[in-house]
Amino acid sequence: MNHNNQDMFSPLTLKNGVELKNRLVMAPMTHTSSNPDGTVSDEEVRYYAHRSKGVSMVITATTYVTPNGMGFPNQFAADRDDMVPSLRKLAKGIQDEGAKAILQIFHGGKLCPPALVPDGDVVSASDIPSDREGAAIPRPLEEAEIEEIIEAFGETTRRAIEAGFDGVEIHGANGYLIQQFFSPYSNRREDRFGGSLEKRMTFPLKVIDKVQSVVAEHGNEDFIVGYRFSPEEPETPGITMKETLHLVDVLADKNLDYLHVSLINFFSNPRRGVDDLTKTRIHHLLETINNRVPLIGVGSIYTAEDARKAFETGIPLLALGRELIIDPDWVQKVAEGRDDEIITEIDKAKQEELVIPNQLWKNIVNTPGWFPGV
Repeated sequence: MNHNNQDMFSPLTLKNGVELKNRLVMAPMTHTSSNPDGTVSDEEVRYYAHRSKGVSMVITATTYVTPNGMGFPNQFAADRDDMVPSLRKLAKGIQDEGAKAILQIFHGGKLCPPALVPDGDVVSASDIPSDREGAAIPRPLEEAEIEEIIEAFGETTRRAIEAGFDGVEIHGANGYLIQQFFSPYSNRREDRFGGSLEKRMTFPLKVIDKVQSVVAEHGNEDFIVGYRFSPEEPETPGITMKETLHLVDVLADKNLDYLHVSLINFFSNPRRGVDDLTKTRIHHLLETINNRVPLIGVGSIYTAEDARKAFETGIPLLALGRELIIDPDWVQKVAEGRDDEIITEIDKAKQEELVIPNQLWKNIVNTPGWFPGV
């Protein structure tokens, strides 16, 4: 192993006592490759297992907690108890290769396609549509419905425990329902779930409390609970870096096992909301967290040198997304000092060798610019 790579292969002990064997994680990525009935497909399990050998933790593609939270076609389900056997198959496929299996849980909110939710009833914090072409105007959730969704996050956590997962990641990022409640753009409510910054944090914090209470009742002390967030929104009014740092400051004291920032580029700078725009978002976040909880960084990490530079910031954990699709053996190559053998562009002749499900493969090759080499 290259001496400069040793830090990324040191173990890390989470707050709940779980030891991660290294600092590298597989990032959650949508692949739209589940069965039409919401069960996990065999090619999906193979895809994950093939990428679970080197990393310490695999965070799955997100799964929905209620029928009206489904955000993608061919997305696997966790909104009902008869999905537990399917979920168990996915957890085992990851764990058999030596990684912790983390189930990411979410509700799509206004980003749910009407055709995928019962009666086309798309819901959100308020009636502000997304900027996607042809987006539906969402129906604002009633307070009783909000409480039901909070309960559903708890029930999905129980199912993850019963299915044998090592943890869950609450998906509060990428514009989905939890972020919609935190966002001053999407949330125009005037009740206890909206208005001030503190009130807009109510829904995310209640989801965390519910998940943690279910873990205390049904799980073991070593069950991992993480939370993912996006640092900023382009809209005005929208989430600013200042507001996110306030949220993160609160989250760092919520007894979570990790936080996970969603970034396209690990080294990106804030667009607004802080005095120093020359410092990266990662630096601002690490300063605010101040070692209270591990932070997972992510975003366009392809080479071992990219990873080394990322770890030089002091980030405790680093997630790899597209790169693990391009080169499933990335971690092993770095561990064995074979940095020069890392592949950083997708080889369009090697779908079968890379163990990439058919629908994900179609999405990759038909989306120019999404992956290097396409």
